[in-house]
This record gives sequence, structure tokens and C-alpha cells, in this order.
Amino acid sequence: MDIFDWRKKIDELDEQIVVLISRRAEAAKAIGELKRCSQLPVYEPGREQTVFNHVKAVNPGPLDDVELLHVYERIIDVMRTLQRRDS
Repeated sequence: MDIFDWRKKIDELDEQIVVLISRRAEAAKAIGELKRCSQLPVYEPGREQTVFNHVKAVNPGPLDDVELLHVYERIIDVMRTLQRRDS
């Protein structure tokens, strides 16, 4: 494949990633509502560590675990902000 083919592939993957992130955001919003109703905190460090451990366990590469965790730290930060915003 040439560079244009690879870029087209990346565009297609980005579209799939956007759909999945949006689905994750919907789930985070629903959890945020449940937290509000139960008066639970938005920030749950234990749960975040569980997510980090899970994504490391299923990481096939080529990103190493540290790089993947950088991505997930940002995703979780955005989801936490979404939960706070909807309160």
C-alpha cells in the first residue's frame, strides 16, 4: 500500500473510533446519572485503575502499555468531565 492507501485506512479507522468513543460517552453519561442519584463521587480512582489494568491486559500492541495508558488517561479525563457537566 502507498501513503494514500494508508491514510484512507486511517480515516476509516478514525470513523470507527469516533463511533466507539461516542458509545463510551453515552455509557459514561448514564453512569454519571446513576452516581448523582446515589450521591456517589464522579472520581473513583479504584475504578479507573481497574480500567487501566484491563486495557493493559488486552493490549495487543504495537503501543506499549505506557503509551496506551496515556491515551486512556485522556479518555477517562474527558468522560469524567462529561459526567460532571451533566450534573
